[in-house]
Amino acid sequence: MASESGGRGPRFGPPRDQTGWRNSIRRYGSLSIGLHWLMLVLLAAVYASIELRELFPKGSDPREALKHWHYMLGLSVLVLVWLRLAVHMIGPVPRIEPEPAAWQKLLAKLMHVALYVLMIGMPLAGWLILSAEGKPVPFFGLELPALVGENKDLAKIADEIHETAGVVGYWLIGLHAAAALFHHYVVRDDTLRRMLPFRD
Repeated sequence: MASESGGRGPRFGPPRDQTGWRNSIRRYGSLSIGLHWLMLVLLAAVYASIELRELFPKGSDPREALKHWHYMLGLSVLVLVWLRLAVHMIGPVPRIEPEPAAWQKLLAKLMHVALYVLMIGMPLAGWLILSAEGKPVPFFGLELPALVGENKDLAKIADEIHETAGVVGYWLIGLHAAAALFHHYVVRDDTLRRMLPFRD
């Protein structure tokens, strides 16, 4: 007897993965995926704005505009990282198939912790630098409150830490991308596919 679904028999096998905005055990949901790639774009823009400023003379309007965008985009990372952490905590973490070795899992966890420290610590350090220099803290038409009073010595120390962490950030982001590509093309597991915006 034909079924009611156009004359076809019943469909066997596991249901298609329809995670929507939430994570499932197979892949990340659209919210996690969107936040992941948005954070990447923001981080790239943060780095680009502070590097491109060197193309313009000190005190020029383009240089100052790029510095302001660096501050505002960095603070945007600080805002969004908490949303990303919340989404990560309320949903399951999709499993990797085939399952990686224990040491690879440990390295992945350490890398993610380091990236979260970067995305929280770097903007806070920038906010601290502006505060200690006695400068306004711009955020898309708003002026955020100072974290501390004016303190030139503290500003200098925070600036040195910020610059060093920025270099470390280049390596962390690069290693994270390299690891994803290694898993995809060499190990051939679904580490990268879980976070791609398109569905299988």
